[in-house]
Amino acid sequence: MIRVATTGVEQTQAVAAALADLVQAGDLVLLLGDLGAGKTAFVKGFGAQLGVTDPITSPTFTLAQNYQGENLGIHHLDVYRLDQLEEVIGLGIDELLDDNAVTIIEWGDAIVPMLPANYLELRIGFGEGDDERVLGFSSVGTAWAAREPGLAAALEKVAPAC
Repeated sequence: MIRVATTGVEQTQAVAAALADLVQAGDLVLLLGDLGAGKTAFVKGFGAQLGVTDPITSPTFTLAQNYQGENLGIHHLDVYRLDQLEEVIGLGIDELLDDNAVTIIEWGDAIVPMLPANYLELRIGFGEGDDERVLGFSSVGTAWAAREPGLAAALEKVAPAC
């Protein structure tokens, strides 16, 4: 696991931008963390780095938002409100992963049995101060494990390890 600490939303978004520089079409990223931890703020920084110009908002009530960047799109899903795993089928995750985009799923740990075996898990937790966050990155499967050294190096440039 790679862990970094941030002291404000701007630094959290810089971490997101560092990750955005490493993603490839078809990648899957799960965002986990308590309400208000900064999952959507993270996606805003991620999208800005990919060249998304539309406002990025939480998909809590719509379940999915799609954004187009300069070279890659973002499928931003929030499965917090889904009651049963069967509801995930309607989201068409397999099709999203075959698209020229990165799929980011907030609260994705709730649907892990329905996901492919290669993804990056990001846990965002509260730090000691109001604006401090601890971000933990874990590779699941081989796709992200191979990129972990590059991810660690990129994150080191924008936030201290913890």
